[in-house]
Amino acid sequence: MTLLRIDEPTRAQTGHPLWRLGFRPFYMVAAIFAALAIPLWMAQYFGLLSQGLNIGFMWHMHEMVFGMAAAVVVGFLYTAGYNWTGLWTPRRGRLAALVALWLAGRVAMLVAPPLVAAAIDWLFLPAAAWPLFRVMRQANNRRNYFLVGLLALMALANAVFHAAALGWLAVTPATPVQAAILVIVMMEAAIGTRIIPMFTRNGAPGTAPLVQPGLDKACLGLLAASALCWVVNAPRLLFAPLALAAAALVLLRLWRWQALRTLSVPLLWIMHLSYAWIAAGFVLLVLSRWQLVSASAGFHALTVGSMAGLILGMITRTTLGHTGRPLKAGRGERWMFTLIQLSALARVASALGYDTQQGVVLMASAGLWTAAFIAYAIVYVPYLSSARVDGKPG
Repeated sequence: MTLLRIDEPTRAQTGHPLWRLGFRPFYMVAAIFAALAIPLWMAQYFGLLSQGLNIGFMWHMHEMVFGMAAAVVVGFLYTAGYNWTGLWTPRRGRLAALVALWLAGRVAMLVAPPLVAAAIDWLFLPAAAWPLFRVMRQANNRRNYFLVGLLALMALANAVFHAAALGWLAVTPATPVQAAILVIVMMEAAIGTRIIPMFTRNGAPGTAPLVQPGLDKACLGLLAASALCWVVNAPRLLFAPLALAAAALVLLRLWRWQALRTLSVPLLWIMHLSYAWIAAGFVLLVLSRWQLVSASAGFHALTVGSMAGLILGMITRTTLGHTGRPLKAGRGERWMFTLIQLSALARVASALGYDTQQGVVLMASAGLWTAAFIAYAIVYVPYLSSARVDGKPG
């Protein structure tokens, strides 16, 4: 006699779905914040915002990196950490507390006195890195310890930023922000090396990406050496050949990964194209050392082109996969990917001097950026805040 089996929900399936895995709340708050922060900055930049908020150039630099990007990085690593180890990264109350700490940092950076804002904001990255390290140590997942180390470097850069902003260190606050951007670029480069060829092979029929571990290691080593040279202001005759060689290897590897055969698959071309912006950013940084272009052009290629492009590519893909949906881009995804790439082109063009006195190209870039993240929020907040459609935990 066969009895009807009724399974009780596991603890991972109880409670609100938003708190079941790290990508859910962090992707949501990061996207909404990205859609709000750039219009706020533009309003301040063009003198349309009344006094009372701590919005300025340093706020803009800091919040795009240590606010928006840091939230995405933590959400991604918590989700990847669960996949790598089979052990739960923070969820439910612990996850909600970390999101609350991140939100408190954003509010503090807007309205609190500098010392109070520094204390609240700085706590987030160490608080987020520690449970990830514990999970990796418990699973003996030494291969990915370096990602915790990169989070620690970001926390150090954030501490230097606040110390400089408070006048405790005789460095410009822009330097640690640039260092943190380059740390994120290293994360992108390392993780992209692992996943882009695999995703291409699985998602673009007929492709056979060529992967050569030695070439990958050489590229990552050159990127790291170039980044270090930039941060310590090494002589340009040392920085330039390293950075140009790194850029060349990025493009060579993309060619070997058959990037051009992914143009009909939005979830793939967004990752290949965004990865290519790393090469463009390093070339522009080399030119800036010879004072041919502004460093802003290079760093906006790295942030808007590469970082934001890969962020949108990954937060769509991981959300679809981890909510049990098909890995297929619809109209919304195609729009947000196109918008962010157009935003990158416009922002770099503006930094290169191709703009009007009224900043029309700059404003266009801001509008395209905002539209891209609003599109993500409209399409994906319902996915992030509802249970997996396949009934699995997470």
